[in-house]
Amino acid sequence: MGLFRRRKLPHIDVEGKPYFITACLDGSISAVGLERIRNRRDELDARDKPADLSEEEWELTKHKLVFKFVDSLLDGEPEVRHFDNENVAKVVVDGFFHFAGERYQLLAFVVMPSHHHWLFLPDPEWCEQLAIRQQKSLRKRTPREVISHSIQSYTATQCNRLLELSGSFWQTETFDHYARDEAEAMKIIDYIENNPVVSGLVETPDAYRFSSACYRKQHGIPRGYPLPVR
Repeated sequence: MGLFRRRKLPHIDVEGKPYFITACLDGSISAVGLERIRNRRDELDARDKPADLSEEEWELTKHKLVFKFVDSLLDGEPEVRHFDNENVAKVVVDGFFHFAGERYQLLAFVVMPSHHHWLFLPDPEWCEQLAIRQQKSLRKRTPREVISHSIQSYTATQCNRLLELSGSFWQTETFDHYARDEAEAMKIIDYIENNPVVSGLVETPDAYRFSSACYRKQHGIPRGYPLPVR
């Protein structure tokens, strides 16, 4: 059973499962695109829950459908493309590796022109230490929340500095869901690493510099194995 949270977007936390997270640059989706996303979400919320799904499963299914719709907009003509700048894209890649092997196992990533995808598995010992540190906190954050927030906060500061910008860098909330089993995790890795191919940026996944596919090829790491600390 997972811990379900809803802000503007649903978030489900399940202990011991990898998380697939997508973050978009602030302003990367136009006002028309945002309206289309809201309409899509409202349309799904108006549907009756299928009899063979639990409430949690139905919420997750709707979330995945909205996510696919958002990703199609981002892969098309995003309004903001800060990661066309290779130095800026590298900041995010370096951010993913910073706590790899300490707070989480880094399983896959890609930094696209307007957004990033990544898959990670929180480290059990680190999660236990986090729970101890938060015992007296009124608002306890999940491992996913802490890990994701640290990446977003650090990269926002560093990327804004490089671009000589100020203000919001990332969209307020991330899109995320967990991988139920190894087979789903492998599908997510394929989805992440094939994103540059689907978007027409490269012909093969390992040809895209800012991705785990390129890194795995360079270091001979099989798909699904944690990426080593650099």
